[in-house]
Amino acid sequence: MYHQAYGIIKTLAPLHVGATAGEERGNLNLIFRDQFTQTGIIPGSSIRGRLRAEMRQNHEGNEQQVKKWYGNDIPDRNEVDTVDRTFSDRTTESLVKFEYASIVWLPVFCPGQPIVWVSCPRLLKRYRRITKQENLIIPEKYTRSQSLTPLPNNKLFFNFGFLTIEGNTDLSHWFPDNEELPAVVVGDDEISMIHDMALYRQSRVALEKDQKRNAEKAFFGVEALPEETILAFPIGLKKDKDGEQWQPFPEQKNKDDIYLGGLESVGFGHCEMSLFNIRVNNKVTTK
Repeated sequence: MYHQAYGIIKTLAPLHVGATAGEERGNLNLIFRDQFTQTGIIPGSSIRGRLRAEMRQNHEGNEQQVKKWYGNDIPDRNEVDTVDRTFSDRTTESLVKFEYASIVWLPVFCPGQPIVWVSCPRLLKRYRRITKQENLIIPEKYTRSQSLTPLPNNKLFFNFGFLTIEGNTDLSHWFPDNEELPAVVVGDDEISMIHDMALYRQSRVALEKDQKRNAEKAFFGVEALPEETILAFPIGLKKDKDGEQWQPFPEQKNKDDIYLGGLESVGFGHCEMSLFNIRVNNKVTTK
């Protein structure tokens, strides 16, 4: 039985987690999207890989700690166990598991505001399940937060047109830090259109060294989640037989800055990650 914890990710820079990274051929590198809402996600494997690398760095290369929490390859009978690779397709079970991170609130440019955080009932339901706040009532669509002042006649203007607000309520419990930002809830069938309108998009090119033209395979477009996007993801934890706690960040911190996705060398991927309810064992160690 797994102990249930969760994490919150707030992007501090545009975040691109997509399927391609190094073989750009002039195409648009898309981010991963949720199957039903078509909004951006961060796959659990991306979160796992980043935290695995962080643990290796924070524990001074102690590979045994990394293998214990995240699993490792099992070498074949006659094979010497190495850090770098094995030839077996068997792995041990990890003590910590991750699901994908989905959007809770997406910042969208809105003339006169200038930023409105947007969500929809389906995304809020997943957030409620992850954080176990079953007492929260899902807001109706076109409900705004009390900190949002709409235009006359209860209108908001997005790039695709006007949206009419039908009510307001206290949405502070739907924000991870209980800070109620200017926000509005739209329909599940509308969030994908607003999401695509809000994405950060940029064309990137590397020039030839002696000519002002793009180098071969060095021109591509990229899309990314905008900064100040808020995402949530579930974590499953098994008890460690030695009583140690899973501690991915140094100094037993539950919040730290982290880089996710590709393109971090060109200013993408900087995030703040907060972890909640991750204490599963009684014994606390700092190893």
